[in-house]
Amino acid sequence: MKEKPTEPDKADLELVEKLAAGRASIIDQLHRIIVGQDQVIDLIMIALFARGHCLLVGVPGLAKTMMISTLSKILDLKFSRIQFTPDLMPSDITGTEIIEEDESGHRSFRFIKGPVFANIILADEINRTPPKTQSALLQAMQEYAITAAGKTYNLDLPFFVLSTQNPIEQEGTYPLPEAQLDRFFFNILIDYPTPEQEMEIVRQTTSGYEAKISKILNTKELLALQNIVRRTPASDHVIGYAVKLVNATRPKLPESPDFIRNYVSWGAGPRASQSLILGSKARAIMQGRLCASVEDVIALADPVLRHRVILNFNAEAEGISTGDIIRRLLETIKP
Repeated sequence: MKEKPTEPDKADLELVEKLAAGRASIIDQLHRIIVGQDQVIDLIMIALFARGHCLLVGVPGLAKTMMISTLSKILDLKFSRIQFTPDLMPSDITGTEIIEEDESGHRSFRFIKGPVFANIILADEINRTPPKTQSALLQAMQEYAITAAGKTYNLDLPFFVLSTQNPIEQEGTYPLPEAQLDRFFFNILIDYPTPEQEMEIVRQTTSGYEAKISKILNTKELLALQNIVRRTPASDHVIGYAVKLVNATRPKLPESPDFIRNYVSWGAGPRASQSLILGSKARAIMQGRLCASVEDVIALADPVLRHRVILNFNAEAEGISTGDIIRRLLETIKP
């Protein structure tokens, strides 16, 4: 028997209305520091409310760190930045045990928490550190806990990881395997600003301008909104479309389009379907709606599927990108 979803109560409705009204305020606060990047900001907020994690891909100098640290201030969350380097060890992320001696000479171990014990983590250039260190963060992302010296420590919620990758410099990097990439809710591309936006950036950053940031939501409200996202309904039609879209990326299925079989090596797994629906629910809540729609699924298809669809040599030889594949997929697979 299917479990009937819990209907939102009056307090839930009031909180949803507050978020819908406060969304413009959050963007306004961010724009006091960040120029442009509206779509990036929306996707980051959707992932946050859906309890997902993001992989940000963009060249240096596009204010990724500033954007995330400012968002943490607006939402009154603890922020931590970890610079990933080849010599970074797992204990540099999770923390380490030290020996302490009291006045009587008794020695004992005490755990010193690492930077992962925060609400928002910016993992800068995660592909510059070896897989062993990458895995330390990925355990925290999946289980909301870390293991050190045989003990498990739970992380404070909400817990939100944003990892960055530089698309240009690839020497001395350790690319994330596909199985680890799949753990990221969204793959968000951050592009250069327009000339007009760049003029405003230069104007602000080369003057004495100092923006004042106000808190919009607190931790308790954010956790409540994350719970509401899980309870937001999505019809079988919407879920069916998301699953059909993801299934169509798998070249070994007979119903897959010809261009998928020609250009795709591996398609997206079930996490993609889950991300599409959870993201659609969060997007609906952010816009003041209490039901996810097909339009939400279509809007989020690119950041959800971009890092989960693996192209083959034919696509590379013909200059076809994952973005091209996803666009053709949306044109081919109808709701």
